[in-house]
Amino acid sequence: MQIQSERLRLRPIEPERDAGHMLALLNDPGFLRFIGDRDVRSEAQAREYIALRVLHSYALNGFGMYAIERLSDGAWLGNAGLVRRDGLPGPDVGYAVLGQYAGQGYASEAAQAVFAHARGTLGLQDLYGIISPDNLASAAILRRLGMQQRGPIQLPGSEEWVTLFATPGAADVAR
Repeated sequence: MQIQSERLRLRPIEPERDAGHMLALLNDPGFLRFIGDRDVRSEAQAREYIALRVLHSYALNGFGMYAIERLSDGAWLGNAGLVRRDGLPGPDVGYAVLGQYAGQGYASEAAQAVFAHARGTLGLQDLYGIISPDNLASAAILRRLGMQQRGPIQLPGSEEWVTLFATPGAADVAR
């Protein structure tokens, strides 16, 4: 499975091929600030994270997070895809790029490609997005996808409040 946009290719993440890149992303200051610390500090832990979180999602849901590569030179920019989360009735559109690639439209382009794939190929109409309340750039991306802000929510098992977005007509989520 591959998704392609004007400047990007999204492809399945592979433990051996992508562990170093995933390690860098999971420890990027922006990821830590806006998404959270996954406590992954070595390539071995990154391979395990990919196997347990990413590959498991592919097998269980038929989708997950995908590596974002720039078409022009193959640079690994981050990841984007769909995530099933407890407390949400449908998939969450997720994305993250390494700090050196932030502000160049890559996260937005990747999110748009994932959104189009979810709707067109997978037939998913109810999509969600959750962001850190102070992540204004991510809020703008979700709004550009046509998602509407639904307010603060606390997902099961988490003490943190996040801002919930959803496609128009998507089921409400208990707060």
